Parts: sequence; C-alpha cells; structure tokens
Amino acid sequence: MAISKKAKPSYFYAILGVSLVLFLLGVLGWLVINGRSLTRAFKEDVEVSVDFHDNVKDEHVQKVKAILDAQPFTREIRIITKEEAIKEQSDIEGQNIVDFLGYNPLFTSVAMKLNANYVNPDSLQKIKKFIMQSNVVRDVTYPTVVVDQMNHNFRRISIILAAISLLLFAIVVILIDNTVRLAMFSNRFLIKTMQMVGATRNFITRPFDKRAVINGLISGVIAVIGLWLVISVAQNYLPAIRVLNDVGMLILLMTIMIVLGILISVASTHRSVVKYLKMHVDDLY
Repeated sequence: MAISKKAKPSYFYAILGVSLVLFLLGVLGWLVINGRSLTRAFKEDVEVSVDFHDNVKDEHVQKVKAILDAQPFTREIRIITKEEAIKEQSDIEGQNIVDFLGYNPLFTSVAMKLNANYVNPDSLQKIKKFIMQSNVVRDVTYPTVVVDQMNHNFRRISIILAAISLLLFAIVVILIDNTVRLAMFSNRFLIKTMQMVGATRNFITRPFDKRAVINGLISGVIAVIGLWLVISVAQNYLPAIRVLNDVGMLILLMTIMIVLGILISVASTHRSVVKYLKMHVDDLY
C-alpha cells in the first residue's frame, strides 16, 4: 500500500532536520580528524640528533645511518657533517665560530625525524638506548621538555574532544529519533487504518521502512555535501589546512554520516509504526 501524499511535507522537514544534525556531527568529526593530523605533523617534526665521536670515519657513519634507516621508527634521516654543522651554527650566531674559537667544536651527526607513534618519552628512551649500543655514537639528544609537554597537551585535548564527540553523538541520536517520530505522528491514522482493514504488521511497516532508508540516505548525502562545501571554503581561506587533510579518514567520516542517517531513521521509523499499531484508536487523538 502506498504512503499517503499528505505525509510528504512532514518527510521534507524530517529530512532537513536530520541533515542539519548529521552536518554538525560531520563538522566535529572533521575537526577531530584535523586535530589528529596536526598532532601527527607536530610529532613528526621533532628532530633526534645522533652525535658521533670526533674523527669517526665516514664509512662508519654511513653504516649507522643505513641501520637506522631500516628501523620502523625512522621517517626521515640525513647526515650533517662537521663542516655543515659549523656553517649552520655560524649562520645562527652571525659570526664565524671557527675563526672565533680557533677550531670546530661540533661533531658529525645524523638528524632523524621519527614516525609519530614513536614520539613519546618511553619510545624515545628505547630508541636512544638502541642507538647508544654503537661504540661510534657519542650521544643521542632530542627536545625532552618539548616532547613531554606536547604529549601531555595532546592527551588532554584528545580526552576533551572524545567527551564532546560522545555527547554530540548522543544528542544526534536523540534529535534524529525525535525528528523522525514527529514526522511519523502525521501518519498515525493511516497506520491504524491499514491495521483495521486487516493488513499484517510486516505489510504495514515495510513501505515506511523503505521510505526511512531513502530519507536517511538523502539526509546523509545532503549533510556530506554541506560538509564538503565547508571544507572547500575553509581550504580556500586557509590553504595550510590542505596539508592536514587525511582523505581516507574523510571518506570514512562521510560514509559514517550516511550510514548513521539511514540506521537511525529506519530504527526510529520502525519503532514509531509499531508503537501506533499497539495503541488503541481513541489514544491516537
């Protein structure tokens, strides 16, 4: 049995309401994804310096570099010779340090940037211990205070965002449920009439469930388009955001938005139809 045309306006507002709620959830999800990307970018910018003893042969330095380059924690690695190191330091100081001291006080070193998962105090300590096993390595240094403070702040921000996300998710479920149930309210007499003329529960719920799938899909697609427009505008005004984009996570977020819209719409619609089927005719007024 077809659904009455009178139900269409209420479906329009239901679709619009669900779209807005999913859009808000999508924006928060995008901010969380960008936060993860920003965290990763900061961590992967931390540099670990491996200093060698003075007068170490180049071949030994190359061997150590090759060993480190093969490790899972290494993202990027380069050798800095004594001459390159003193030149960089002289440029920073604004004077020739060799002329001032009469000798080059710096050492050949290897500058490493790590994969983000390894930029934490425990992993860095293990990496340092591993590297210090080489008898040609003089010392391994990294910005300890920066790493500690960075991990502490990122952990705190992650907890806050997780709490906000869970709260908003609960609000989204409640709002979508209420919006769909309000839309179904205008169909309560139609549902009861179908039951009174002998239609089975499955026969009655099937068209409403199908419509709910379509409505949820439309709502999700509208929300995804809205999110895509917001991201595009943000990238035009702040091009640096493009560096943080995680395409895989964005696709997953948009898929979740569509699936969530369909699942909640179907569940709320089905529950509302069953509720009206169980009610007495007098209670519908």
